[in-house]
Amino acid sequence: MSYRRPVPISKLGKEQKVSMLGAYYEHYRQLAARDPYLLNRKIPREAFTDLVDQIGTLLVDQTRELASRPGPVRVFLDDNALPEPIAGLLPNDFRVFCLALNALKQWLSAEQLATDRFLLGGTGRQVCRDAAKTCIVTGDQLQPNSELHHPIRDGRPPIPLSKRGHVLVENRSTLHDDDPHRSALLALKRKSTQSWKNLRRGCLDLLGETAIHSTPKVGASSRTFARKASKTTGMTYEEIVLWLDKHGC
Repeated sequence: MSYRRPVPISKLGKEQKVSMLGAYYEHYRQLAARDPYLLNRKIPREAFTDLVDQIGTLLVDQTRELASRPGPVRVFLDDNALPEPIAGLLPNDFRVFCLALNALKQWLSAEQLATDRFLLGGTGRQVCRDAAKTCIVTGDQLQPNSELHHPIRDGRPPIPLSKRGHVLVENRSTLHDDDPHRSALLALKRKSTQSWKNLRRGCLDLLGETAIHSTPKVGASSRTFARKASKTTGMTYEEIVLWLDKHGC
């Protein structure tokens, strides 16, 4: 059976979107007044351990099969033979596994972007910004390019926050986290005005992985952020990526 992306039962009109977001933001305004941490909830990774194991097992089995049978994958491998120094060191099934991981990464990125369009359509991010004039955490006036923060990654729309509001939400979560690296990385993130996504992309770049940046300048600053993060924490780039995965960043 072919994969079909989830689609909403019905589409909302512009007035319905604005009305819904107004009530939605008010709900979180009240929660933020009680505890900003409630705007930054992450499900434990262990909750999806079985699912991830199943996907990993399927990936290994399917890539092994693709590497051994005639078809476009084998044609690609043959057309891009390994140079002599490493020929024989990288088995075909591992090469296909790496190619499949990259394809999955691109698919995952596209599907995650699609979740933001589920309720509000293609202009959803701008609609979110247009529906709020002040930050629900601090009351600060929002800028046109205000940050969009997902209180929970379960399909609900993101909330526009001021930079100060975003810092407060993320810092509040550190009170529930004894991780020795978090405070250092948060301080570095604030100082460099970078995002967790840029840190991840910078680390992937320095690991030789494919990372997509909006501009070459952003790519360079992301790599600088990653180098500073590694030097500050003593973690390798791979360990930083794992840390970001663990904390849902």
